[in-house]
Amino acid sequence: MDVDRLEEEEDTPTYTSLEASPSLVPPRYYCDTAGLEAPYTDPRTGLRYHDKSVYDLFKNLVRPLSSRVVRP
Repeated sequence: MDVDRLEEEEDTPTYTSLEASPSLVPPRYYCDTAGLEAPYTDPRTGLRYHDKSVYDLFKNLVRPLSSRVVRP
């Protein structure tokens, strides 16, 4: 009986045993300051932003400060 039980446990999917193909859904990007979905990217800094109010904040950043932001 223990052999049957071990075989069942091996067939049970877990988070580490599941294999899946890459997602067909495009990745979501989030605003670096607000945490909301970010459809836009600041061309100067490469930071993603949600709307014009956040972009205005990025425009007011001092250039050396914005260049020190760590990007993945």
